[in-house]
Amino acid sequence: MNYIFWCDILGTIVFAISGVLLASKKEMDPIGALVLGVITAIGGGTIRDIILNHGPIFWITDSTDLWVAIIASLLSMLFIRYSSTSKYPKWLMPILDAIGLAVFVGIGVNKAIASEVNGLVMTCMGVLTGVGGGILRDVLARDIPMVFRTDIYATACLIGGAVHVSAYLYGNLSLDIATLLGIIVTLSIRLLAIYWHLKLPIVEAKKNCSIPTHHQ
Repeated sequence: MNYIFWCDILGTIVFAISGVLLASKKEMDPIGALVLGVITAIGGGTIRDIILNHGPIFWITDSTDLWVAIIASLLSMLFIRYSSTSKYPKWLMPILDAIGLAVFVGIGVNKAIASEVNGLVMTCMGVLTGVGGGILRDVLARDIPMVFRTDIYATACLIGGAVHVSAYLYGNLSLDIATLLGIIVTLSIRLLAIYWHLKLPIVEAKKNCSIPTHHQ
């Protein structure tokens, strides 16, 4: 599936850029920005491969994604330093991010399928591949990870991953078709959430409800 490769490259670039942008916002030095950009781009897949014990981590056996993340991060730093981002449409990055997210979920599910785990783990590995790098980025930058806020982000990954797994395991569809279907579902949900500004409800306790801090 050649389109998967190029979408994976696109997603790696966009995720790396998002890491550098956050580093710039936090006023980090170039090393910090580079680390944040690379971790955002390859962090989710790295955690996935460690959990699945899937042989050497993907960027060790094939360093394409690692090189892409490094180069994208360095170019992003130069762009931020010498250019203005105000002339670019604000919707561009979220849409590119959504494409990368959807593809990363599909890749994660397929890696789990190759490891012959159960359907629930396949879905979880898809979600982890999609959002893991962003979680690491936000934690290192001392932000609340976006997937823990009300944005429909991890939810899109979860539904898309579940569709991918169900189509392959129970729908008698080929892996290629199931992968494409899962990617389309994840991407569609995320784009609709962006367009309609959809958010999940906040989990909050009643005002008169006390939360225990220790055992009595």
